[in-house]
Amino acid sequence: MSEGEAHKPFGVFGSLPRELATPPAHATQFSPLHPGAAPLAACPEGSLAGMIMLAPPGTVERRRALALALRALALDAELVVMAPKDKGGSRLAKELGSFGCDVTESVKHHHRICSARRPAELVCLEDAMNEGTARFVDEIGFWSQPGIFSWDRIDPGSALLASVLPDLAGSGADLGCGYGFLARAILKSERVKRLVLVDIDGRAVEAARLNIEDTRAVFLWADVRAATPVLTGLDFVAMNAPFHDGGIEDRDLGRIFIQRAAAALRKGGSCWLVANRHLPYEAVMAPLFKEVRPVTEQRGFKVYEAVR
Repeated sequence: MSEGEAHKPFGVFGSLPRELATPPAHATQFSPLHPGAAPLAACPEGSLAGMIMLAPPGTVERRRALALALRALALDAELVVMAPKDKGGSRLAKELGSFGCDVTESVKHHHRICSARRPAELVCLEDAMNEGTARFVDEIGFWSQPGIFSWDRIDPGSALLASVLPDLAGSGADLGCGYGFLARAILKSERVKRLVLVDIDGRAVEAARLNIEDTRAVFLWADVRAATPVLTGLDFVAMNAPFHDGGIEDRDLGRIFIQRAAAALRKGGSCWLVANRHLPYEAVMAPLFKEVRPVTEQRGFKVYEAVR
């Protein structure tokens, strides 16, 4: 690396496993799953001295991230990319090679780790970036983007919850809002005064902004598991509680969402929750709410109303 390149910033994409990689101090985070992170698409071409990436599992999403990273790197700057072998890792070398990179590959802790330097000539970047960008999906009638949860279909759990929701009233929140399907259903009620849409995925929040043209909607790119944002005194919360983190089942995610919902509600406020049938959330809700009422159970999902 030349003296000039040494002064360029270094990039990080994703939450890197400590046993595999430690980013340099003061590295810039670009992952859309880190609230407040810089958008990699806006990073100037040739501006990074290097990047370490935990590659996304989805093929289209991953190829776009790789293309954006290579574009952002300075000539001969190194890109180190890793992924579990069964979540895209086995394809990394071939995908980097398709962009014109010479790749070195290794295996560690069930991950494939690939290293490549930005070549003088890159190919097929525009195709990969365009394929993974945000677009209006005609089949569902929403703006979305590969990588967002259920990005090109209506999630059946959310559809079930929307079908049984009453006309909600007052101020509420949609925790884990995605691209805004449930929020659009909630805002059909004229009695709703304010709805806060919260999601950890910045792409989902931006898609929701496009899909929800309603002055009552407030959009927050935030991690519900974190101490902020602080939501209090709400009349209702609606949510399709997640139970996967990085593709691995994590029931604590749903538990934390339920706890945050209970803390955000006023006394007498209601939480409307849809979850997969096998998840034992009744035991989580029981000590937090005065009343927990099963509403319906269909197609592998169950809906509850819990009153604070």
